Amino acid sequence: MNDIDPARRFSSEAVRKFDDPADGDKPGGMNDVARQVASQYRRDTMSPIMVSGVLRMVEFAVLFVSGLCVYFYYVGFFNYLAWQYPLMMAAASFLAVVLLDVTDCYQVVSLMRPIANFGRIILVWAGTFALMALTAFALKMSQDYSRLLLGTWFVVAFVCLFCLRLVMSKLIRRWARDGSMERRAVIVGGGKAAEALIRSVEKQPYNDIRICGIFDDRSDKRSPALVAGYPKLGTISELIEFARIARIDMLIVSLPLTAESRVLQLLKKLWVLPVDIRLSAHSNALQFRPRAYSYIGSVPMLDIFDKPINDWDSVAKRAFDIIFSLIGIVAFSPVMLATAIAIKLDSKGPVLFKQKRHGFNNEVIEVYKFRSMYTDRSDPTAKQTVTKNDPRVTRVGRFIRKTSIDELPQFFNSLFGSLSLIGPRPHAIAAQSHNLLYNEVVDGYFARHKVKPGVTGWAQINGWRGEMDTNEKIRMRTEYDLYYIENWSLLFDLRILFLTPIRLLNTENAY
Repeated sequence: MNDIDPARRFSSEAVRKFDDPADGDKPGGMNDVARQVASQYRRDTMSPIMVSGVLRMVEFAVLFVSGLCVYFYYVGFFNYLAWQYPLMMAAASFLAVVLLDVTDCYQVVSLMRPIANFGRIILVWAGTFALMALTAFALKMSQDYSRLLLGTWFVVAFVCLFCLRLVMSKLIRRWARDGSMERRAVIVGGGKAAEALIRSVEKQPYNDIRICGIFDDRSDKRSPALVAGYPKLGTISELIEFARIARIDMLIVSLPLTAESRVLQLLKKLWVLPVDIRLSAHSNALQFRPRAYSYIGSVPMLDIFDKPINDWDSVAKRAFDIIFSLIGIVAFSPVMLATAIAIKLDSKGPVLFKQKRHGFNNEVIEVYKFRSMYTDRSDPTAKQTVTKNDPRVTRVGRFIRKTSIDELPQFFNSLFGSLSLIGPRPHAIAAQSHNLLYNEVVDGYFARHKVKPGVTGWAQINGWRGEMDTNEKIRMRTEYDLYYIENWSLLFDLRILFLTPIRLLNTENAY
């Protein structure tokens, strides 16, 4: 599956448009061509890892259900060895999936070529039956099982499995053609190094990489506007804006290890993005052991940064959010109802307050809160920090802010997906400290947005909640947030979740 489609490259006319600053370039932002390209990649794609993972579960179900159907046909509904047969079939199905995985039958290359892998698949299925027979012989149980039943299951299950693989092959090819299943990559650094990298990647058959363009700070002959048919879309600073719009999976830095200072300078800018960052090693004279690399086909890459909470981790975290958000909504519904009534009785205006904040990848999201200020004095941008005895805060507002009850509607944000239950707390877009935006105070502040923001987080339970009136508080909150991102696990989330009510008893910084 070579997703680097020459038809998706840009014409020389588009390159000339990029080169001409009078033709639509925006000062301080992306040019029109880069914005057009970014808009083409707004849609999320299916991860090959997720697709193969789901296929594992489907194939287990196909093998097991086909075995039960054969069992019911020959024996009836649990008339003989009622639990032994289903248990044996479940174990064999699980073993077959494990062996298919070990023999790389779930790699995209294998999934796209089921006929070429016919022998490997039937060998795995036969090996599974051989291990079953050996186990039954060792346990002196082989005489209890019907050879006709098991032989029929061997044939029926293999036919079902292979037909499923034929269907998956057609689906994957279709998803590859329409861009539904691919890894989108941007090349960082132009010139001959980028051209050699692109040529090497293009030679790899059945890879799932889509190159979206090239970004480079250089504008001289070392970095022409068109490299191997792909346009240079802008500078490294413009790449950050590009990656905020387009759903990019990977940045590949095509600079030699000898350019250490430039590589470090690039990484300092790019690490805030929620993407995999790889350093191309295909032309480096310095060679490491094969295990030190990841590969696109046979092209070696050094892993610099990995996208946090990706693939199945993101599924587990989303399930965590849904389950515990529903529990929270049910458990706190009496408190939320009483709070809504109290707000209505205390002052005029709506019960809920919507505030725009930075979400995942710097996207602007609306966060729900119970209204705690007088309607005519509210500050949706949070440009002015709430302080102790702030006259803008209502009587009910002081209580619900101090106890964090005003944050309870964010259970709905978490349920609907704009927030996670646990994560870095989202700050209002215009939040400031001494007339400076938070990202102007802390270098790398936007790295907090590599994951979804949360209703509560590691910084909050460690005392960094409430008013951010000093630069040091902002730095410490950011430091704790980055620690959470780098060390995330479901157990870590559970720990934060159960510690939150205890730590909220400390209301010293909540006004």
